[in-house]
Amino acid sequence: MNSLSGIFITSFLLAFSGAVAPGPVLTMTIGESTRRGFWTGPLIILGHGILELILFGAVVLGASRFLTLAAVKKSTSILGGGILLWLGSSMIRQSSRAGGSLSVADSGCTSSKNLVMAGFLISLSNPYWTIWWATIGLNYIALSIPFGRLGLASFYCGHILADLCWYSFVSGVVALGKRGISPKIYHFIILLCGIFLLIFGLYFLYSGLRSLILIGA
Repeated sequence: MNSLSGIFITSFLLAFSGAVAPGPVLTMTIGESTRRGFWTGPLIILGHGILELILFGAVVLGASRFLTLAAVKKSTSILGGGILLWLGSSMIRQSSRAGGSLSVADSGCTSSKNLVMAGFLISLSNPYWTIWWATIGLNYIALSIPFGRLGLASFYCGHILADLCWYSFVSGVVALGKRGISPKIYHFIILLCGIFLLIFGLYFLYSGLRSLILIGA
């Protein structure tokens, strides 16, 4: 951590260890890759990265105290739960649609924009993502600041590159494997991913509402 390369490498490794853990972004990537192919991962991470860049700038400017407030945690849990319920129900509806080619779809302009927005929303929906930036992310930023703008850039680039590498790998594997998947299995995978998103959404919603009830009790 006493050099720019050290900041970049440790940021990459820490982010990669978090990226491989199951979560809403991974679930969405797997589900959408069965329909839209390899570029699903990079496009979702583009949306994810845009949101992270915004929050990264906010934390650098001193927003960490605001992000750790109990009211903010509860609000992000409730809002995030609602977003995940909406995304999950959308995937379940898609899984029930009959027909459709199983060849890797050409992601047109509209599809690409949808995937970028999905990456933005799915990241915003996760309250633990906000907490990570307000705690671990803040500590890394503090370690990077002595190196100036290059230090901050090394931290962010290492972090987002880890996400890009992992999710590109996941979407690539799913897209290649999809060629041998039958229509029934294809729709089942999308259905399963939608159900997982609903479970994540219900959990986040429950956590936020439970905190409000405990405060009012």
